Amino acid sequence: QVQLVESGGGLVQAGGSLRLSCAASGRISSSYAMGWFRQAPGKERVFVAAISWSGGRTNYADSVKGRFTISRDNAKNTVYLQMNSLKPEDTAVYYCAVNTAGMVWAQGYDYWGQGTQVTVSS
Repeated sequence: QVQLVESGGGLVQAGGSLRLSCAASGRISSSYAMGWFRQAPGKERVFVAAISWSGGRTNYADSVKGRFTISRDNAKNTVYLQMNSLKPEDTAVYYCAVNTAGMVWAQGYDYWGQGTQVTVSS
């Protein structure tokens, strides 16, 4: 089992920045990839970004390319999502997740955190 706890959400004005963190604990494998997803009110949860264990492979949704950066610190079992140039449409609950296959896909994640709210005001 893997436990994930997100933090760093909050209220920010459009154009601002936030950094989300996701701390993992439990049976962490060096093959696991990690990802971020988001779910806006009334919408389905969608893929945002993913990163391989080594950090050498990343994948981003088109809507966040050039604005968001995913990174990880394996010594701390933590993955980050740096979000810059935030827009009101980025408002959502953000979830981190683990892909035990080690792939930076947009699907196939096995463990999920509880989420952290990000609200961007216009």
